[in-house]
Amino acid sequence: MSTYFITGISTDVGKTIASAILVEALEADYFKPVQAGDLHNSDTHKVERLVTNPKSKFHPNSYALNTPMSPHGAAEIDNLTIDVKSITRPKTKNHLVIEGAGGLLVPLNEKDTILDLIDKKDKVVVVSRHYLGSINHSLLTINTLKEKGFDVAVIYSGDEHPSTESIIEKMTGVKVIGRINDEPYFDQNVVREYAAKFKENL
Repeated sequence: MSTYFITGISTDVGKTIASAILVEALEADYFKPVQAGDLHNSDTHKVERLVTNPKSKFHPNSYALNTPMSPHGAAEIDNLTIDVKSITRPKTKNHLVIEGAGGLLVPLNEKDTILDLIDKKDKVVVVSRHYLGSINHSLLTINTLKEKGFDVAVIYSGDEHPSTESIIEKMTGVKVIGRINDEPYFDQNVVREYAAKFKENL
C-alpha cells in the first residue's frame, strides 16, 4: 500500500480538493497531521463530505490548533510546541493520503517544517496553481523534493496556463497527474469524476 503526501507551492492552491480526489480515486484513508483554525469545518471534515466510497477512513489530527495561521504561530497562541516525534501516522492496511499545511517549508516549530513530516517512501504530490510568482514557487518546491530523493508528481489547480506549465515541466521533468479546473462548485459527483480521470496516473 502506498502513502501519498499532498503539499502545495503556497497556501490556498487547492490541496484539500486534490486530497479528496486522491482519497476517492484510491479509496484511501486520509490524515491531516496539523490543522490550524476552522476546527468545526476542518480540512478533514471537507474531505470526508466529498468522498463517497465506503472504504476510506478519516483519522484525527495530531494537532488541532485554534488560530488560522502558520502552525508554529498557532501552536504558540495555544501555549503548545509542536513535537514532530508525537505526530504518528495512523496504522492502516489501506493506501494513505496525508495533507500538509501551506507549503513545503511552513514552520512547525523553531527547527522543523512540513518537509520533515514526509517519509522517503512517500509519493509526493505538489499542487501548483498559476499566479504571478508561481513558477518560482513551483520550481523551488519540486526541485527541493527531487534533490532530497523524493518521488514527485504535480497536479495543476485552476485554469490552464500553457507557458507556465511548459517551463515547469521542461525544467523539472516532473510527472503530471492532471488538472483540477476552477469548477463552479465541488461536490461528491465532481470529485468522483476527477477521481476516475486521475486514477490511471497515480
